[in-house]
Amino acid sequence: MVRRGPDANGRHSFELAPGNHALLLHSRLSIIDLDPRANQPMRRGHHVVATNGELYNYRELRDTLRGAGARFATESDTEVLLAGIEQWGLEKTLDRGEGMWAFAALDEASRTLTLVRDRFGEKPLYLMQTASGLYFGSEPKFLFALAGTTPPVNRNHLARFLVNGYKALHKVDEGFFDGVEELPPGTALTLRADGSSERTNYWSWSAVPDPAMGFDDAVAATREALIEAVGLRLRADVPLAFCLSGGVDSNAIVAIARREFDADVHGFTILNTDARYEEQEMVDASVAELGIRHTGVPLSTDGFLDNLRPLVRQHDAPVYTISYYVHWLLMQAVADAGYRISLSGTAADELFTGYYDHHNAYLYEVSDDTALHANALAAWREHVAPIVRNPHLQDPDLFVNDPAFRGHIYLNADIFSDALHTPWSEPFSETRYCDGLLRNRMMNELFHESVPVILHEDDSNAMYFSIENRSPFLDRKLFETAANVPTRHLVRDGKAKSVLREAIRGIAPDVIVDNRRKVGFNAPIGDLLDTKDPDVRAQVLDDGPVFDLVRRDAVEAMLDKDSLANSESKFLFSFICTRMFLEEAAQAMHGQAGEVAA
Repeated sequence: MVRRGPDANGRHSFELAPGNHALLLHSRLSIIDLDPRANQPMRRGHHVVATNGELYNYRELRDTLRGAGARFATESDTEVLLAGIEQWGLEKTLDRGEGMWAFAALDEASRTLTLVRDRFGEKPLYLMQTASGLYFGSEPKFLFALAGTTPPVNRNHLARFLVNGYKALHKVDEGFFDGVEELPPGTALTLRADGSSERTNYWSWSAVPDPAMGFDDAVAATREALIEAVGLRLRADVPLAFCLSGGVDSNAIVAIARREFDADVHGFTILNTDARYEEQEMVDASVAELGIRHTGVPLSTDGFLDNLRPLVRQHDAPVYTISYYVHWLLMQAVADAGYRISLSGTAADELFTGYYDHHNAYLYEVSDDTALHANALAAWREHVAPIVRNPHLQDPDLFVNDPAFRGHIYLNADIFSDALHTPWSEPFSETRYCDGLLRNRMMNELFHESVPVILHEDDSNAMYFSIENRSPFLDRKLFETAANVPTRHLVRDGKAKSVLREAIRGIAPDVIVDNRRKVGFNAPIGDLLDTKDPDVRAQVLDDGPVFDLVRRDAVEAMLDKDSLANSESKFLFSFICTRMFLEEAAQAMHGQAGEVAA
């Protein structure tokens, strides 16, 4: 656990009932109140917690608790969590809290242990039930070490990943190992002394736009909520770094930190040589206008495969896309500069629109308003059509003609299915959260398709270097504000994030606010892997357990191509990571078998 917590470690055990023990192990990454007095597991009265994450509004909660007579021995947010549980109970404390967390709360009086995960699932919490008990922790490898066994790989989930891609991974209650699950976001699992358990969802929400809300009102409410969300996430007793691209999302956070809170901002940017993903001009303009420090991190092919293997080992899974190898390089630069916290723009696309299919969905949503639809269609033809690459999304009437169409999401799944020895397929599905095509798509992206993937990868990469990643857009008040915005305001003049753009106008540089280009954090595999290099081909095509799943000739055919489509590039990267994952899992299981034999 040392990468997650290099600063201290502790343990606490308690017998819930004869033969039924609760054991808390904690490794600490010191962020707030660096004194050893704030180490964990932490006790207050008959309550003990071991927590991963931050209670951002701990100062406000502490003041309220002090007003009720509570006294504190530390300056930590962990003690505020404990005092809140003591004063208000767990459920009301969770309702009052703003932050990200995965924690175990032991109540020695009631002899219960409760496991809790934050509303959006920013911090991981894995569970594995065995004959000897329930193991829980921040990474699957911790569970395997405690249980003394690595369970079999879930090959069905690997096939899902290879064929349908990363957006399919969090639509099911499966993981890459049999018998290992994640506690769902916004969930508390209570374990009792008699062996019984109960799961409760402690956060309920609804995405019900307010039709009476005007555009200016939506902008003002978003501005207020976003400034508050960023301010809360600047709280720390260690330096913070900022992930910076040329887009609206990261620049909103950087600009608010700099201009609203006078923070000493240091931005970190991947320097991409591919014209599809390069944003240097926008980044340079932002750095110059805001007057911030900046570090560019160049992409390099050096050591790509050698670096990728320990990253797969860290993730306990294939790395989902090449973007997260690039992000790992960014986190390495942040760590090398001495930072313990990074801030990123995760979830702005899902709260305020931002993906290309959102434009098509918006055209469907306003199709019953003749004038609004005509203006939106003209703007789409002028600004979106020239840059969108997905063939399905090049049709502005895609959803107008077929609101149920989703074929653009699992693009070329049939081709990738044929690359397996046993063809595999699973139709696209989505959860109904609310009325409205666009809103429901955004909620599915937020809770299943996009954000859970980003959070898993960001957390794994950051913690590899003992860095805490914070996402200001994943804020309850900001979420509820965004959910109230009428759909008609979400896109304007062919620009997604129209409300967010105007909310940060006058704070972020106008050149960023008015920039239409959607780049995304990405890189083609050719920037990092020379598929024509004989040594590279030999490594990729060498014998291994992956070829029990994937046809070697299908991979070889991809390597022989002069250029790869975007979906093929993704598949090749997924194949390489799957190969490494299977090899690492086999080695772990072989090692444990050897220990048993010895």
